[in-house]
Amino acid sequence: MVKIHVDMSLCEFHGQCVFIAPKEFRFEGDDLVYSEEVDEEHRARVERAAKACPQLAIKVE
Repeated sequence: MVKIHVDMSLCEFHGQCVFIAPKEFRFEGDDLVYSEEVDEEHRARVERAAKACPQLAIKVE
């Protein structure tokens, strides 16, 4: 399993993660909701989303 963590103190809701990986990240009202664990087969997409984050708020393990 791939673990995802978003540092909400850094997140400015630019939405790049939602655009790149909508199955793992989404907006619900004014909140960012994300999957904390995803299957290994989704690692590349989640890593692209993390790299696209302007605030570098997403960590993937």
